[in-house]
Amino acid sequence: MMKKFLLLFAMAIGAFAANAQDQLIYQSKNLPKPDTVWVFKPKNYNNAEKLPLIYLLHGYSGNYKQWHGIMDAQQYADDYGFIIVCPDGLFNSWYLNSPAKANWQYESFFFNELFPDIKKKYKADEQKIFISGLSMGGHGALYLFIQRPSLFASAGSTSGGIKLTDAFGKYGLGDLLGNPPKEDPLWKQFSVIDNIEKLKEVNKPFIFDCGSGDFFYQSNNELKQKCDQLKLKATYISQPGAHNRNYWAKSIKQQFEFFKNYLAELK
Repeated sequence: MMKKFLLLFAMAIGAFAANAQDQLIYQSKNLPKPDTVWVFKPKNYNNAEKLPLIYLLHGYSGNYKQWHGIMDAQQYADDYGFIIVCPDGLFNSWYLNSPAKANWQYESFFFNELFPDIKKKYKADEQKIFISGLSMGGHGALYLFIQRPSLFASAGSTSGGIKLTDAFGKYGLGDLLGNPPKEDPLWKQFSVIDNIEKLKEVNKPFIFDCGSGDFFYQSNNELKQKCDQLKLKATYISQPGAHNRNYWAKSIKQQFEFFKNYLAELK
């Protein structure tokens, strides 16, 4: 049962006031602290009946502001006609339900609280909801897509940490999983690359990419090989770049174009 978790629903002030940006703050039993979410509505929002919507998940050590610091989220909302939702991943949640910490249940927060509340508050077309993210958020986007593919039209990942053992001993993952040894099956239980076969019967396209100078590059290549073996509708882009803002600014443009083209097929 979803509790009354919304504390604040207000227009952002200051430099972002002109961007028609909404700020939501959620207090949830599934999270150790409040979660702040930025929402960018396209300029045609008031005149539209239903619009596509995309969740953008940030990377490790980032917050709900990260994507707007990489791209002009309001401009993207206007240009592509998407409602853009940027939740806070609380620094190092990895967007999963921790088996070790009862108050770190991000997947439950996302599906049971955030997702239905956003759907209730905004003019989102339920058949045109997307999700993507960078690094930790790239893992999170594909992981959540795998868990509930019926809720999304498509998903994306850029520079995704899709094999969690790549982050062994780093990025707060050990604490979330209860500090198991590297060979413990928990690492595979929560890794995108070890759950991707669940999409075998899901006839939906998705996109992921990784720069050739990225420390997650090899694992993303392995994910591409696995997708090919499973004959999934996966588009993989391998291109020059590192694990940094410049790469993500280029990549997110490519992903929005991918989602835009797919929207044309859904009409």
